[in-house]
Amino acid sequence: MILYRNTNLSIDELKDRLENQALFDPDSSQALDTKELLSNVTGWFETQQLYNGALKEISTKLEILDEEFQMNYTYNPIHHMECRLKSMHSIIEKMNRLHIQKTIPSMREHITDISGIRVICRYLHDVYIIEKMLLAQDDVTFIRRRDYIQEPKESGYRSLHLLVKVPVFLSKRKESVPVEIQLRTIPMDYWASLEHDLQYKNTSKDKEIHHKELKACAQSLAEIEETMQGIHRATVNLENFSLPLS
Repeated sequence: MILYRNTNLSIDELKDRLENQALFDPDSSQALDTKELLSNVTGWFETQQLYNGALKEISTKLEILDEEFQMNYTYNPIHHMECRLKSMHSIIEKMNRLHIQKTIPSMREHITDISGIRVICRYLHDVYIIEKMLLAQDDVTFIRRRDYIQEPKESGYRSLHLLVKVPVFLSKRKESVPVEIQLRTIPMDYWASLEHDLQYKNTSKDKEIHHKELKACAQSLAEIEETMQGIHRATVNLENFSLPLS
């Protein structure tokens, strides 16, 4: 199952959003940069469509791989996927944090997570199976890999992050577009969801205690996942899949 979290905008709707962004501080240089974007609103709209096309390319590839794996090994490694396009507001905020010029070329050069897809797998080894199958495709260009499963973040966060580029075929040209892919298991996903809520929604005075408890939960979940994966291996024959699963 694929969940798309983006909403396609018309050019007029996109223009309204940019105008609202400029109203935050009409006299600031940020507002002036944003106003400049209004003159090229069609370019922003085309860029959104381009990155949405990249999401569809990657999600289709993953669906096909999942279906093929089910045919060969009688189970689906992917539980579900969530696709999202970074909102205009978030893009502009990030460009401000990075102190980069708010132009389309600058955005495309520096903001690599405009298109994002989260792939929720059933078991730990499924994460690396999907990674291997996807990167084996000759039209998927590998850019960057960060393995927070083997080396979790200090908070306990675990996930495998990939940055790739895929070709998007338009009526008159082909463009290579970056997509950020996060691969994680079901337990990793609900842990990350709770961490996000704790980070951005929790105003409790015991917030620090909750962070420590959550980090302990991450370790417990990792141990449980290893045990469950061992049980799963006993029920599924993956000997013909050329990937070390240890």
